[in-house]
Amino acid sequence: MLRIRVGVQLASLRRPLKQALHTAAELGAEAVEIDARNELRPQEMTRTAVRHLRKMTNDLGLRVSAVSFRTRRGYETLEELDRRVEATRQAMSLAWELGATAVVNRIGDVPEKPEGPQWELLVQVLADLGRHGQRVGATLAADTGGEDPQRLAALIAALPVGSLGVNLNPGNLVAGGRSATEAAALLGPHTLHVHAKDGTRDVAQGRGVETPLGRGSVDWPAVFGALEEHDYRGYFTIERPEAADPVKEIGQAVQFLRSF
Repeated sequence: MLRIRVGVQLASLRRPLKQALHTAAELGAEAVEIDARNELRPQEMTRTAVRHLRKMTNDLGLRVSAVSFRTRRGYETLEELDRRVEATRQAMSLAWELGATAVVNRIGDVPEKPEGPQWELLVQVLADLGRHGQRVGATLAADTGGEDPQRLAALIAALPVGSLGVNLNPGNLVAGGRSATEAAALLGPHTLHVHAKDGTRDVAQGRGVETPLGRGSVDWPAVFGALEEHDYRGYFTIERPEAADPVKEIGQAVQFLRSF
């Protein structure tokens, strides 16, 4: 049976890190996702700082569900690629030190066909990051969005086993005109982390719209069922960046997940 383990993305609370940790615990979260670009920086985290943060989360009864590390460009773009890859490695090492096994980022545009310079570069870079992940114990998890999940599945298949995981984001998928349930069924075997985010597609304006959890187009029972088929055991971390009242709406999202 699928267990709904509830996490909260600290960035969505829009509070300082220490205050956000306390708020997440008060809302009933089991874990938190930490932003390694804006809330803390891997290169500045000393051993003492890591121990202090781990003690703080442990004292609050929290785990770190994932580390988010958003880069401005994907791994298929040559501009400043070496710097981007090295920074990602540091985020992966920090994630493991904090007790997390997934680092969430958009990997960039996946080519339609598995060939050509862009595809080869993406495979090469992600295989390299995969080797680093296996050494340190944390894996890069590709955030899903409006792109075709079939392309992401093909990319994962082209990599050495365990090189790349998936951060399933149902809200982003439906906002991009995709089926979150079909994506969960296809990418379930590779899913390391789930963003509990909802949304809908505004057909008239041709864009996605974020909604409170449970009020969008995501069929959550079907998504849960698809993940259960693949024995998913990770967290469902609430992402609600556009909330008018973050604490209230994230609290409601916690209760929504608990209802299952």
